[in-house]
Amino acid sequence: MSQTIPSTKLDRSHIAPVTTREELIYLLSRAAELEHGLACIYLLPRVCLRRRQVMSGSRHFEDFVNNKKAEVIRHNMTPDFYDHDGPVGKPAGVEDDENMMRRMYDLMPGMQITIEDMVAEGDKVVCRNIWRWKDAKSGTPMEFHGFVQWRFEGNQIAERWATVTPPREASDSCWGCSLR
Repeated sequence: MSQTIPSTKLDRSHIAPVTTREELIYLLSRAAELEHGLACIYLLPRVCLRRRQVMSGSRHFEDFVNNKKAEVIRHNMTPDFYDHDGPVGKPAGVEDDENMMRRMYDLMPGMQITIEDMVAEGDKVVCRNIWRWKDAKSGTPMEFHGFVQWRFEGNQIAERWATVTPPREASDSCWGCSLR
């Protein structure tokens, strides 16, 4: 990185010297306000974007899984959405993921997802979650744990990567155990 060195000394003769503690405090507070304003201009949009992405991810899970609205995938994903870990571990698009979810609704009655953690950085959101349902034949409470990473384009999910544990009988510490 190159550094520019002024060839002449800056003329500050037009600036009155600070003579009291109150003046110094006032000037420092004004400088802090200016710095805060600049931070808001340059950093806040990134924070707001991450917050919007986290909200979009939460809303997607709430509608897609808990409210059993598989069709929201067509609105929540970009037209060229690419699921790296789609049904049966193969890459997929919107239609395959929507069909998979509809099959899961039938196979996993009462299915609900709980988001344990969600973190955003740049255009990506990572979510740690637990899926719970009752086994369709035995009525046994079941669960699996998962991680999903989404890459966003604006407010839509453009790519997905995921991993899940094998399904198992739900642990005793499950979420109030409303499935029992």
